Amino acid sequence: MKTIDIKPISDFLTATLKEKIDLKTKPVGALGQLESIALQVGRIQNTLSPSLQKPYIIVFAGDHGITEEGVSPYPQEVTYQMVFNFLKGGAAINVFSKQNGIDLKVVDAGVNFDFDDHENLIKAKMGFGTKNFANSSAMDIKVCEKAIEKGANCVSKIIDAGSNIVGFGEMGIGNTSSASVLMSVITGIPIEDCVGAGTGLDGVGISHKKEVLKKAINSHFILKDPIEVLALFGGFEIAMMVGAFLKAAERQITIMVDGFIVTSALLVASKINKNVLDYCVFTHTSHEKGHQKMLAYLKAKPLLNIGMRLGEGTGGAIAYPIIKSAILFLNEMASFDSAGVSNKNEEIEIV
Repeated sequence: MKTIDIKPISDFLTATLKEKIDLKTKPVGALGQLESIALQVGRIQNTLSPSLQKPYIIVFAGDHGITEEGVSPYPQEVTYQMVFNFLKGGAAINVFSKQNGIDLKVVDAGVNFDFDDHENLIKAKMGFGTKNFANSSAMDIKVCEKAIEKGANCVSKIIDAGSNIVGFGEMGIGNTSSASVLMSVITGIPIEDCVGAGTGLDGVGISHKKEVLKKAINSHFILKDPIEVLALFGGFEIAMMVGAFLKAAERQITIMVDGFIVTSALLVASKINKNVLDYCVFTHTSHEKGHQKMLAYLKAKPLLNIGMRLGEGTGGAIAYPIIKSAILFLNEMASFDSAGVSNKNEEIEIV
């Protein structure tokens, strides 16, 4: 696998950016997380006047062999049916992306279906779904490394076209199982605390899912290397998101982090290169069990918590206007000096 060189975001303008933020016509800290986002994006772009150019969301889709174990209430064919829905413009991510002026691309990372060409479809298929990790490795290590590289290439093309802010989404029946196991193995959190309802399992279904995943973990000899763990339990779409995260950070652009599955890919990426986290804006807390624990492990402060657990990149699309607001206030809001407003520390001369 090609080496990814991610530089920590620069501190060169940190003090000046903080001063610019603090001298806006407001009490210090009054805009809350908007202020921290403005500071972060300014540091990422290394400028006092950052901008958001050509926002994109890339939805990576892939199928999972673990569905053979009955871990999802939906059949595997829903994956390719939803990809068709994305391409026709009928999914939630289409609606929210269109609402907020975000371009959308869908990547066939490993769906169990052959798609015709489409202007919004990127064909990068690694196979027709992963193997069932309950009884074998989900993918070969070389295949996993190739998937990471393909994900990196996908995001590079979008950056080359002028984008400096990107979010990732996913579609794949069974991928909450992969995400749960990746989370448990990497963080050490018991699998029972990582497993949720996914696409809508009831209590009996969740118990069965926990048992299947616990047995799967115990059936493998697990190494500490994050790519080895990813190859054992990941999905093609998750592996490609790992590569996309790493490349986007290497190219020094802002990354919008969606929900549970996307964050599991970031978790793996952060074990490959921890500096990737500098470039991430965590858009929301998923209602999927385990996501809050994963966010806490990453020391993340998400922007929203509105009970969403859909995936597809919808959290990023919904939160993008908040990030935009942070940039607008930094660039367009008056300072005390330019507005002729007295700051609290200034003495007012009485004539």
